[in-house]
Amino acid sequence: MADIITRTDVGASVAHWSSAPSATYDAPYSGAGVPDAPWVGADASGASGRGADAPGASGRGADAPGASGRGTDAPDASWLGASDLTCSGIFSVESVCDDVNILSMNEFDGIDESPLKILLFYKHLTRQRSYNNVPQPHAILYYTQRTSKGGLVITEATGVSDTAQGMVHTPGIWTKEQVEAWKPIVDAVHAKGGIFFCQLWHVGRVSKSEFQPNGQAPISSTNKSLTPQYQSNGIDESQYTPPRRLRIDEIPHIVNDFRLAAKNAIEAGFDGIEIHGAYGYLHEQFMKDAVNDRADEYGGSIENRCRFTLEVVEAIANEIGPERVGIRLSPYAEFMESGDTNPKALGLYMANALNKYGILYCHMVEPRMKNVLQIDDQCPHSLVPMRKAFNGTFITNGGFDQEEGNKVVDENRADLVAYGRLFLANPDLPKRYAIEAPLIKYNRETFYTPDPVVGYIDYPFLE
Repeated sequence: MADIITRTDVGASVAHWSSAPSATYDAPYSGAGVPDAPWVGADASGASGRGADAPGASGRGADAPGASGRGTDAPDASWLGASDLTCSGIFSVESVCDDVNILSMNEFDGIDESPLKILLFYKHLTRQRSYNNVPQPHAILYYTQRTSKGGLVITEATGVSDTAQGMVHTPGIWTKEQVEAWKPIVDAVHAKGGIFFCQLWHVGRVSKSEFQPNGQAPISSTNKSLTPQYQSNGIDESQYTPPRRLRIDEIPHIVNDFRLAAKNAIEAGFDGIEIHGAYGYLHEQFMKDAVNDRADEYGGSIENRCRFTLEVVEAIANEIGPERVGIRLSPYAEFMESGDTNPKALGLYMANALNKYGILYCHMVEPRMKNVLQIDDQCPHSLVPMRKAFNGTFITNGGFDQEEGNKVVDENRADLVAYGRLFLANPDLPKRYAIEAPLIKYNRETFYTPDPVVGYIDYPFLE
């Protein structure tokens, strides 16, 4: 799902899309009766491994749909609902045109009676309802339920290739079938005035051979195995196949997979993309020194460890334009055993390095989010240095409630605040926040079920 961002005080500066085409959302699964078989290629004949031509997958296991108000690990997709709110700081679309302009901070003539101050948007949350890695028609309702005019929606994590998958029924965007399946979903979000970004994802070693082409080992920066991990529903435990370390000559091919996926996203109608560089997936397997044990130009120093991710950023920016590119990072997090001995230095290096490419936004997970199920309210660390270093729009997310989110924006610690799990269970979250209505509690047990209705599109609205 997505996050939302809003700000209501009069004269408040807000993130503003001056002239951006609408964005699109990810599709969950289509029929409850769809075969539960793991990743079968669209062209493949059912096997557990996916054919090279198979639809892509994208959900993110560790950071999947969040719980009571924790946005960081919530389902994919992000947006800010603007149309029905009486708040002043909401992403707005002045016109839908061919070019997307950089998100900038502009004055917004809002209404000061509203208690809503956070710039809200719906962020990506894995939902595992894209059968055979192909977005399904039921995703149309899911995403449009959480879309309002001018609202930014970010899809759930979407696989960039047939080696990118690590969970069943997650969407992809590397085949023609997948691109075509996204189009009606994107069109529906745009019809409601929403802005739709596709989150591009590669799980790296957070996978097993049954999700890989020809049953091969998952790829990573390392050959170090990942121990069994609890999924973000706090219930199920996942086992992983030992990974294969990528050779230097293979890395450009992975960079190209991201570039082509970004190109496909634009073809599908998305307004832009977000690179999933967080939560222990492939990008963090290169960036974090707890995982990266390479002795070549992609390992060792911070510069070397960040090289792969920055090559992806550059390739995508050159392909679709930097004004259509965002990235999600979690320097302080330890998801999937991907910690770092100096997370502040890592975060600062990336914030400064990204300025070279002029991308639209940097979306960082708060230091208090150590993992999906643990929030440290006494955490002494802060993203303020990164916020000051990055020249573009800075988005944060870290399990905030409404009051905490307001405080983050009031103190200028971020331009926007993202919400996930709360948005998952409250499709009209912007309205609920604006009028201080009670929130619905999410149900973790239905986060990752393949049911196209229950726990997906059946959460109630206020009206």
